[in-house]
This record gives sequence, structure tokens and C-alpha cells, in this order.
Amino acid sequence: MTELLSQNALSDLIGSIYDCVIDPAHWEPTLARIASAADCAFASLTLNDLRRDRFLLNKASGWDAFLLKVKSDRHVPEINARLTEWLAGQQTLDEPFVTSRHLSPDYIRSSGYVRECLAPQGIVDIMHVFLMYTPTQFAELGLGRHERQGAITEREVAIGRLLLPHLRRALTISNLLDVATIERMHMAETLDSLRCGVILTDRRGAVLHANRAAGDMLRKGAPVKDAGGVLSAANMAASRELRSAIALATDESRLGRTGLAIRVSSAEDAPVYAHVLPISGSDLRTRLQPDAVAAIFIGTPPQPEGLRLLAAAFELTAAETRVLEGLLAGRTLSETAAHLGIAPSTAKTHLDHIFAKAGVSRQTELIRLAMQLTLPVQRSPS
Repeated sequence: MTELLSQNALSDLIGSIYDCVIDPAHWEPTLARIASAADCAFASLTLNDLRRDRFLLNKASGWDAFLLKVKSDRHVPEINARLTEWLAGQQTLDEPFVTSRHLSPDYIRSSGYVRECLAPQGIVDIMHVFLMYTPTQFAELGLGRHERQGAITEREVAIGRLLLPHLRRALTISNLLDVATIERMHMAETLDSLRCGVILTDRRGAVLHANRAAGDMLRKGAPVKDAGGVLSAANMAASRELRSAIALATDESRLGRTGLAIRVSSAEDAPVYAHVLPISGSDLRTRLQPDAVAAIFIGTPPQPEGLRLLAAAFELTAAETRVLEGLLAGRTLSETAAHLGIAPSTAKTHLDHIFAKAGVSRQTELIRLAMQLTLPVQRSPS
């Protein structure tokens, strides 16, 4: 395959994605750039609430404003149902869902969403790239092609995979910060008001600034500490990944998955994660601290209710529960092993025990089981 994007075009696009963490008003123009790069008519970014069938975040470029509201008001249940059915059968979140490949022509013809929202805009195909999936939420980038552009091709799929880790990082950090809060104010003005810890470092990992929450962590020495002026974590594996991610942050396109969801707490303590955001690539992000190359966001993710219920229902051990937690957070088994500081073979043994206790044989079945335990029970018709 010929070069998908020039290195300059890719770097600019990645930088634009990371600018959205600092100022969410950048999402719409960034989505327009993504759509253009992929030769698509529209792009959307949604965070979907599976409990209440609604969008928690809904950004779009190229969509008709009225039809975007119709989509949000009427068709979220259909969208959620089709995409979670697909996700439940997949071993990884990295495989995109393409309408023309994974839905039957009969279904497409009968779909209310297609009839009311897509057909009036001439949209003939959509690719969904998944950024996050938990028992209560999923997030995805949607890229749609107009009839003049034809169906999604392998080029669009490859571009989606290329941008996936950067979109996933941006959305993960935004979700940690509470999207609604960030929508109302600029990040640079509100670091100290954030409940999560934020630490700015130079390329060596030296701490240049810590907000109030992070300052408390550093004074306690947990889950992160200032070791001779350099940021470190409670466990060695996390410290190594932090150093690696900070070093890579000077070249955003190389960062990839490194530095996303690093478990910085010890295995015995409640999980706390760090996410590394490169900030030296644009004027918007360097306003936080001109000499900084990385911002490290540290916080405790909301505990999935399904994790607690599954652990109790099947009498999982503490070690098995920690492995399950990693899987429900969207990490692979090898990534979970690295975050916990255990051997991949040990993580595999724990997973086999979980499978045996839960009566399933695949990771996606565990996620589906967790969803069944947390989704509200529908009232039987009278």
C-alpha cells in the first residue's frame, strides 16, 4: 500500500487530536481534518451511555445539524444495540466495524437510522473505530462516505488504525477530567481546580509543576513520588513506562500506546492510573508550561459496577479481580500483566481460573456478562 499520509500531515493531525484535550472546542475542526485525510464526507466522535441509551459526548463534522439532533433523540438505542452486538463477539477493540461489511443489505434497507439520518445526506457507508468499551459506556470515531466516494476501503481502515492510539489517549484523558467540566473552561486556567492529579515534566521527567491534587500525592510519596526531582511511581514497571512515555512525548507520532493507562499504584492498593499527554507539539499545549514536554494526568477511574458484581458472584480472588479489572478497562491480557507487574503466564493462569468460575471461554463473554449484571432490568409488560 502507498503511503497513507505524509509524515508532516500525520504529525499535524496527531497534534490537533491532542489539542482537543486542552480545549474541546477543537474537536469539530479536528474531526473535519480527519474526515478529509480519510476521504470521507463526515466524522463523528461519541461517548455512548449504554444504561440510558444517550450520548455523553457527541461531536461531529459534516453532519446536517437537524439530522444530528434526530440521531441523538431517536436512534441511539439502535446504534448501541448493533455496535455492542459486534463488540461482544470480538477479541480486541482494535477491529473496526464497517456497515457495508458487517450488516446485511436487508437490515440496512429496514433501518430507521439509515432511512431518517444517513440516506437524506447521501451517506452510503460508515466505519466505526472503537476507542473504549466498558460495561456501561463505549466511545467511537465514526467515518462516513458519501455515495460519490463509494464504500469504505482498506485505506480508510488503515488510517483509522493509525490514529486509534492517539484518539484513545485523548478521549481517555478527557473522560478522566470530566468532559462537562472541560467544556466550560480552558485547561490552562483550571489545573488546580481538577480533582485528578496533573504533573508537568521536562524531557528527563523532572517535575516542573504539579497541581494541588498531584502535590498531595508527591508529598505522601504515593502513588507517585519525586525521586531526586524526577517523577517516579510506586512500582518499578510503572516508573519505567512513565520514563519511556515522557521520552517519546517529544515526537507525538511515536508515542502510540505507550503511556496510556499506566497503573502507578501498588498491586495491593486501589487502582490509580497515569496517562501521559505530549504537550510540546503546539502553541496551545505549551501555554501550560513552556519548558514541559509531557503532562501526566493521574486519577482513579470510576469502578465498574460489573467488576464488583462479577467478583462477588464467582468468588474471585483479589489477584483474579485485578486481572478482570484490566480486561474490563479495555486492555489486552499482556498489557494487564505489565500494569500489574506479573508474568504474562501468571495473568493467563488467573484468566483461566476466571473463565472456569464464570463459565465462559472468551474475554468478550466476560464483558457481556458484566454488562448483563449492570444494565437496568426491564420491567415486564403488564
